[in-house]
Amino acid sequence: MDYQTMGSVFIRSIVTIVVLFLLANVMGKKQISQLNLFDYIVGITIGSVAADISLDLNKSFLDGVICMLVFGLTGALVSYVTLKSIKLRRFFTGTPSIIIENGKIIEEGLKKVKFDINDLMEELRGAGYFNIDEVAYAVMETNGKISFLPKDGDKPVTKKDMDLKIIPSSLVANIIIDGKIMMNNLKAMNKDEKWLSHELKVLGYKDIDEILLATLDSNDKIMVYKKGISAKYDTIFE
Repeated sequence: MDYQTMGSVFIRSIVTIVVLFLLANVMGKKQISQLNLFDYIVGITIGSVAADISLDLNKSFLDGVICMLVFGLTGALVSYVTLKSIKLRRFFTGTPSIIIENGKIIEEGLKKVKFDINDLMEELRGAGYFNIDEVAYAVMETNGKISFLPKDGDKPVTKKDMDLKIIPSSLVANIIIDGKIMMNNLKAMNKDEKWLSHELKVLGYKDIDEILLATLDSNDKIMVYKKGISAKYDTIFE
């Protein structure tokens, strides 16, 4: 491969990456987090075309880009119309399938999703269920994940069950990352650097550089994680 060919491959690859990035933004985050069958087909086709036009200099680069745009925009269009139409949503993404009901395996549901008993048992164990009788319902979602609903007697005990006082949960802000203060996050929590320095001194931290991560919740509770902490049992998984 001469330098001219290497340069062509480099330029093609850079442009392809830019096109892929733009398409990923147009198609939305669903393409990453919730791949259904149609999304998978679109994604794998675009990836294949991108690799092909980057490396094969005999193929038209423009034709390849147009092909990626067609697939990408078609995927975006399908995502849009499925938001508006339930019938089209069912056509393109399918519907969830019940595979366990009241502790009983629904064989018809397993056949529908192309699952065998071994596949089901593996998913159950992965979710922490070693006895099917503990599961009230198991539903195969359209993205291939399985949702489990335990039977009432097998659900974890909650504070509500025990009539304990419930403290509302709240989001936390990262106010220090790798020894650096996240000023925007601190301001969003209505705090300033002076307040933070005082609170850290109360907790026994004099140098911000020794802090890997510090978080702050809406109840003004700070959680601090120091740098340089090693696992006590770091060899048990070898």
